[in-house]
Formats: sequence, structure tokens, C-alpha cells
Amino acid sequence: MNTPLKGACVIGQSGGPTSVINASAYGVIRTALDNENITAVYGAAHGIKGVLADQLYDMSQESADELHLLLNTPSSALGSCRYKIADPDVDDTDYKRIQEVFEKHNVRYFFYNGGNDSMDTCNKISRYFAKSGYECRVMGVPKTIDNDLFGTDHCPGFASAAKYVATSLMEVYRDARVYDTGQITIVEVMGRHAGWLTAASALASHFDCGPDLIYVPEVAFDMEQFLTDVTAIYKKNGYALVAVSEGIHDKDGKLIAEYGGGPEASRDAFGHAQLGGLAATLAAIVKEKTGTKVRGIELSLLQRAAAHLASQTDIDESFLSGKTAVEAAVAGESGKMVGFERDMSSGKYVCKTVLLPLEKVANFEKKLPLEWITPEGNNITKEFIDYALPLIQGEPNRALQESLPRFANLKKVLVK
Repeated sequence: MNTPLKGACVIGQSGGPTSVINASAYGVIRTALDNENITAVYGAAHGIKGVLADQLYDMSQESADELHLLLNTPSSALGSCRYKIADPDVDDTDYKRIQEVFEKHNVRYFFYNGGNDSMDTCNKISRYFAKSGYECRVMGVPKTIDNDLFGTDHCPGFASAAKYVATSLMEVYRDARVYDTGQITIVEVMGRHAGWLTAASALASHFDCGPDLIYVPEVAFDMEQFLTDVTAIYKKNGYALVAVSEGIHDKDGKLIAEYGGGPEASRDAFGHAQLGGLAATLAAIVKEKTGTKVRGIELSLLQRAAAHLASQTDIDESFLSGKTAVEAAVAGESGKMVGFERDMSSGKYVCKTVLLPLEKVANFEKKLPLEWITPEGNNITKEFIDYALPLIQGEPNRALQESLPRFANLKKVLVK
């Protein structure tokens, strides 16, 4: 597996997008187009679904300038999906179809750009090819604003979303103090099982204009204690700002978002509930208990789409992850995900890439360390600030048209 392998490659994107996921895709596409061992570069329409449907885009038909714009284009340029592929030992129907499509186009390299579930898909495909004997090198290219991929110091996409959350909390902090009447403001941040992104609101507090209370899913949420805490802060200051992860739950595991008595959340192919509505639920409870003015804010998709607040460090590292995946695959690696290691050089943050076995990444979640949560369970310690600050650095030099962003507009020419 350490000799050059001639053939085409496919890059697919999967799961929830980020503001920099296309920077990773560009890292794969640009590096692959420039590599003599890769004979063609294809983009899968809507992830693995595009492979199964034999809907592949010829990336060589795109202009170099348009492809370069992917560095600052949010969402998933190739289209995404949430498709759960079966265990190949139980049902290999999809895998046979994938191999059929790959054989048709002489695909010898497969790069899948996504989060936890995408790495699971990547791992299963890698295992199947190893068993079937079809020579195709499979590499995972990470992304997730949740920052919960196992084995890597941080994930592409997290830093930019964290920067957006911190900035938004700083702005909301000031807006919530405009009037001479007090207000309690509750801001809901994404984070199903891991509180990394909600913890980013502590960056705003570090600069004295952030939330008074922060709640993450790593610790059980106590409604009565929450009401006591928020009421005390409001009575003392006349205002209170709270950041909450959408996935916070009580000691019995029940989502706090369900306390409002709304309909059961819909679920995707992987069984994940579509969360949301927590801020409104808590706001209603707080208003009923305190009688004060309460506002609930749900940042929702803005957290993962805000390319205008992207971290240049995140963009650079996202591109690096895609580039590294291609170079490693051509060098003979397969069944791996590109991960990041943190290092310090002359007192400055440095990011190094490592290759992690997919079977050690897939279906494992990296939680926020409990020691980075205050003993009361309602705030974040300085250790997180030290961890996150280097990641959010740098302002992107974005292309504009009439002072609005100029995003990539791909032709998406289908391969015959």
C-alpha cells in the first residue's frame, strides 16, 4: 500500500455544514487536481447518496478562481446528507453499489468530509473494501462545530462557530442593557451531548461582556437551582444573561427542552433528535417564576453559517486537513482520519496533523472536560479560555461584491 496508486478520487460532504467545511473540500480538490497519481477529481452530490446514485461532479470543469472562493464560502458546496449506511456484515447492498460505481469510474481514493456519523460511514466503507479486495484508499476529513470528534485536539469548524458565539454574546450583552428596566436574557447554543460550543460564550465573559451563567450537557441541569441562581443575579445587577446548550438535561436524562410539553422531536437517520426551542422553554419558566421581562434567543443555524466571522486559523487548518488527507492517501495511508495536535513553538500556538485510525474515532464522542466546568455546574473555567483563544485568531480576507460576500458558484458538471 506504500506505492503510488493511479486512479480517480471522490470527495463527499456529509452531516451539518460549517462555515469552513468547503475550505477542507478545497484542500482535497486542489491537492488532488495537482497530483499526478490522481487521474480525475469527482465531487459526490449530497455525500454518499450521490455515490449510490452515480451522481458525481467533474471538479476539473470548475475554474481555479471559483474553486479558490470555497475557502470563504459557508455550507456544503457539494451538498450534504444524513444517510445511515448499514453494517456491511449485516447488509452489503450499499457497499456493492459503491464498489460498482467506483469501478466504473476507476475511483481509487475516497475522501469523506464530515463529523462522527460520517467517520462511521468512512470506517465501514474502508472495512468493506479491505474485505472485498478492491484497492481504494479511504480517508476521513473531519468537520464539526460541536468539536466532539475523538482523538483530535479540535475539529475544523469549531473555532469559527466559537468565534461567532462569543461575538454574538458580547453584542447581546450590550443590547440587553439598553433600557432602564431590567431583563433576563437566555441564549440557546448548539450542542447535543458536548458543551464545547456553549463554553465558547465564556470567551465573551473573559472580556467582561458575556453570560453570567453557562450550562452544558456534561453535567445534569437542576431547574430549581437554576431559578435560584438567575434570580439572585437579576436582583443584584438588574440584568442577567444566560447561555445554555440545546442538549442540557436533568438528572434523569430528560431534555430540558421537553419541559415545555411540546411535540416529541423528529429524528434523523442516525436517531438524533432535532433539537431547538430550549431558550423559549426556559424563558417561559423564568417569566412565570419571577414575573420579570425575559427574552429567549436561539442562535440556530447562524452558528454554523457565519463565514463573515470565521477564524482565519480555522480556515487555514481546514484546508490543511483536506490537503493532508490527499497526501497521506497517495503515500499509501487508508482507513484513517486527519486529526490535529496542539504544540507550542517560541510561546506561540502551532497545529500539527496526525492520522487517527477510523475505528478509534467512529461513534466516540469527546466531551468537554469536567474540570473545565465550575464545581457549581453553571460556568466555565479559565482552562477553556486558554484552550480556545488561539483557535479563533485571524480575520479572513474575503471577496466582496457591492460590499456583500462573493461566494463560490460551482457549475457542478455531472460525469457521464
